[in-house]
Amino acid sequence: MGRLDGRTAVVTGATSGIGRAAAVRLAAEGAHVFVTGRREPELRDLVAEIGEAGATGVVGDVAVPADLDRLYGAVRESGRRVDVLFANAGGGEIKRLEDVTERHVDFTFGANVKGLLFTVQKALPLLNDGASVILTGSTAGSGGNEGFGVYSASKAAVRSLSRTWANELKARNIRVNTLSPGPVDTPGLTGLAPDAERARALKDVLVAGVPLGRMGRTEEIADAVVFLASDQSSFVTGIELFVDGGQRQV
Repeated sequence: MGRLDGRTAVVTGATSGIGRAAAVRLAAEGAHVFVTGRREPELRDLVAEIGEAGATGVVGDVAVPADLDRLYGAVRESGRRVDVLFANAGGGEIKRLEDVTERHVDFTFGANVKGLLFTVQKALPLLNDGASVILTGSTAGSGGNEGFGVYSASKAAVRSLSRTWANELKARNIRVNTLSPGPVDTPGLTGLAPDAERARALKDVLVAGVPLGRMGRTEEIADAVVFLASDQSSFVTGIELFVDGGQRQV
């Protein structure tokens, strides 16, 4: 028996990294997982890995409202309702203040804040009472690393939204929590740097600030997702759960 048998989950940003690992784990715990992302080949591979009985793929970009409508339309057409929403899609780039452009701000906040907000808002009619909503934050949201100003601000906004939504949805017993990973070896982290050499340098800097002395693994973040999704966290709402090897703790 899985911890999520008979439940339905939605995972955004599922084509790689944390989103992909979380989708696989949620399905392994018994959930039927609706997965979405912008890259169709990777999404198709993920559905094949989980199996069509356990996953439904819908190509889309969370920053595009019509794509979110198609995602939730697929859930509705299946006759299901949502028990777990993992609003994970997001991204960013390293830009110092003098290099920030309007495009950079629009891209980062479009995915990390606007897209996340409407991912949750558009899910509301489909969320079961007692559902679990999990937002992907970041240790960057409570730090001040150079070049991370816009990205960090977007993740601080995510943390703020989770506090408000935990209050606004409490009457339906819907729990809202932020999951904030530390440095995890994912394509998304690598993509923050403009080239491979600077990506390696970035990872070295980040690892130097982690007491456990290493990058996190996507599977470790997925374990935390399952905890927040399941009844094991039934008395947990409004928190920021750091899974960061101690980066922001000691």
